[in-house]
Amino acid sequence: MSGLESEVDVLAAETRFSGVVRVDEAERIVVGKAYGLAHRSFAVPNTLDTRFPIASGTKGLTALTVVSLVEEGRLGLRTPARALLGADLPSIRDDVTVEQLLGHRSGIGDYLDEETDLDPRDYAMPVPVHELAETEQYVAVLDGHETKFAPDERFGYCNSGYVVLALIAERVSGTSFHELVRRRVCERAEMADTDFSRSDELPDRTAVGYLESDGLRTNVFHLPLRGSGDGGIYTTAADMSAFWRAVFAGRIVSTEWLADMVRPRSITPSGTRRYGLGFWLDRSGDGVLLVGRDAGVSFASRHSPSSGLTATVLSNTTDGALPIVRLLEQRLRPDPSA
Repeated sequence: MSGLESEVDVLAAETRFSGVVRVDEAERIVVGKAYGLAHRSFAVPNTLDTRFPIASGTKGLTALTVVSLVEEGRLGLRTPARALLGADLPSIRDDVTVEQLLGHRSGIGDYLDEETDLDPRDYAMPVPVHELAETEQYVAVLDGHETKFAPDERFGYCNSGYVVLALIAERVSGTSFHELVRRRVCERAEMADTDFSRSDELPDRTAVGYLESDGLRTNVFHLPLRGSGDGGIYTTAADMSAFWRAVFAGRIVSTEWLADMVRPRSITPSGTRRYGLGFWLDRSGDGVLLVGRDAGVSFASRHSPSSGLTATVLSNTTDGALPIVRLLEQRLRPDPSA
């Protein structure tokens, strides 16, 4: 990995990258750099401990939360979603299961359908964003989307499915989803800087999301006030390193259950990735990934259990992380096409 930090520096300058890059080998930090501004209006720089939202990277934490409830016997992978939804969301078929929701094989309609030409910069929320602060409030945006295909027919990435999982977790446990993730994932992994922050009261050391690489337009009107099962948690590069260590040490769910979560269930339509339960998987090898992209947010974190390598890129712009992620894949994977 000689020269990697210099290569990241050059690319960050070329692309006007704003965010944080961290690469760990076992528990040794190989690269740890911050670039750009967390708040442009006040010229506040990003630092290594700046908190960033990670959009769909949240889905891995949601999946672990749900599987921890399965491991305790409160749910089963074959539990029908309808058993917890009752009369809510009648468009969801009665035979849709927890496992199908976790693996994006449920076929339910999606309130943010990424199989269409969805631009993250669009104003996509069908209700005012300030009305989306608690998971139960999302029922209003999940309702009325017709089934796309029969359960387990194929892979179909679905944001709605992960909000439904958050609803199920709340209802079976009697605890708010945000609190469940804090207790069952963040505390067990010692992720002290990770939480579902409200966009109207961000804590210190938190980056504001910007739609473009320059300019002052933020994402405040594009995203829910507070995220839920499909996205919206805030974290740091250090917390993501702690996350992967805890996950593969069996501190969140047992290593047996984790092995089932990272067992490939699907190959994506492009054929470039596989998917388990809540985690993207390399086409071959043992690489496990979380990725996210939204208005003012781009993120990727990849861990290889065999090599001990972890690479995390967090950015407070819509596309900023992508060039750095590609560079790290080329440099850290023997066969980037695998």
